[in-house]
Amino acid sequence: MTLRRSLRRTSASVLAVGALLLASACAGDDLASDSGDDSPAASSGGPVTIASQSFPEAALMASMYELLLADAGYDPTVKLVDARDAYMKDFPGAVDVVPEYVGGIVNFLNSIENGDDAEPFETGDGQQLAEDGADLLDAAGITLLEVSEATDTNAFFVTQERAEEEGWSTLSDLEGESMVLAAAPDCEGRLDCEGGLSDAYGIDITKVLPLGYASDQTYQSVLDGESDLGETSTTDGTLDSLGLVVLEDDQEIQPAQNLVPAVSTEFLDEHPDLADLLEPLMAALTTEKLTELNGRITVDREKTEDVARDFLESEGLL
Repeated sequence: MTLRRSLRRTSASVLAVGALLLASACAGDDLASDSGDDSPAASSGGPVTIASQSFPEAALMASMYELLLADAGYDPTVKLVDARDAYMKDFPGAVDVVPEYVGGIVNFLNSIENGDDAEPFETGDGQQLAEDGADLLDAAGITLLEVSEATDTNAFFVTQERAEEEGWSTLSDLEGESMVLAAAPDCEGRLDCEGGLSDAYGIDITKVLPLGYASDQTYQSVLDGESDLGETSTTDGTLDSLGLVVLEDDQEIQPAQNLVPAVSTEFLDEHPDLADLLEPLMAALTTEKLTELNGRITVDREKTEDVARDFLESEGLL
């Protein structure tokens, strides 16, 4: 059973009761006014705050959410930040909806609940990982909608020239090497980032430069030789054109990172139509499509909102 199935049953019951109440109101307005039930009905529209990380793919998903919700009558506000922990302190609460990655949010909550040394959730199946993290999500007041087929894990790259010179093709080939890593600001110590590279692969990470996840600064740092290794994503459409190459995660330290809408459970209870608005987008996305869309932004330099709108319109979602 998916995380959403029980909620859908509840929503269906609410809609059925709503239909009966509406019929009663049509039969006699006095009955509706005398019911004494002042609780607000679940409704669509109104203000909604979307938060996301600022790297191109996450910003693209935030733009898609914004366009879909605005089209449905909501008044969305989008906040882009450098790292997950910058918005998680306000989610749920001041933040209502986040375009997320299953492994990312589940393991973030796991580290908050059980400490930075907690055993990570590592399954390669996005739906299973969502179910494994259900208790953590429930305790945090967060509901994950349907998980997308599209997935995007952390990846680490070097220059094509150096990979060929050194014979590197996997991260295991870097065992014992001393390397400077250019990465996201929250990379240090994380088991899917610096911590995993050090512990699982035996790479001596001498310094982490917080230049950003899949950012122009991170690419340039590796190209200039300031850094040996850079952090990006498996759907990065930029690397080939820059002469950069991803090294295979042959020990599979990366958890499943399927795209998924994360929603404040309280907000979703008040706005159950969010599932109907966002889940078709999840169904339409594939890893291949996501890689192509990323390339349009990072290589072709198209505007994020234009790429988002074009995809939604081409899929009949907008």
